[in-house]
Amino acid sequence: MLTVFDQFTRCITDVTTQLTALGIPLTAPAAPPADPDPTDPWASSYDVPVDRSTLAWSTAVTMLADHHHTSVDRQVPAADALLRELGVRGLAQLHSDLHHGAPVDYRFTRCPYCSGIGEDPTRSTCEDIGCPPEYQFAGHDHICPVCRGDDYQPQWFAEEHMQKLEDLLAGAIQKSEEHASLRYRIWTRLHRRAPRS
Repeated sequence: MLTVFDQFTRCITDVTTQLTALGIPLTAPAAPPADPDPTDPWASSYDVPVDRSTLAWSTAVTMLADHHHTSVDRQVPAADALLRELGVRGLAQLHSDLHHGAPVDYRFTRCPYCSGIGEDPTRSTCEDIGCPPEYQFAGHDHICPVCRGDDYQPQWFAEEHMQKLEDLLAGAIQKSEEHASLRYRIWTRLHRRAPRS
């Protein structure tokens, strides 16, 4: 039986197999050093290494390839740049950008990183993430850094939204009827025929 966590492993395996077959290394080369900025002498020139065998990178390159209808190898530099600049949280920005800048409601759209489970799919520990000591106890969940733990249940949230829309529509109809009645009374007063003498 295939579990959700098996999907993550399969995604990584598929992408790394394609990269290996194309001769693309699984670690991104370091970016060229930036020219020193004379206005900011404390600027860091530290380059964040990008591991192409992680779930985040595999998700980013797959999202880009699917969106642009290209092969994975064409999107390698873009995925490198995204994770180097924004890290895992950059996947949420990428997802929004691919939807033409519209915010993504993860209650209706399955999160591309955690596949809708709402937790960090890498199963990292508090020590790995650096949680404060007071949070390092049983039951402390690590929510997904992309969807921030939104509960993917479109069938439940759709009913709730339909009920809200029905309430709004009923209120609008009632207001419209009230306004129509008021408009009629004003019209009749303005258009009363004055008696002719």
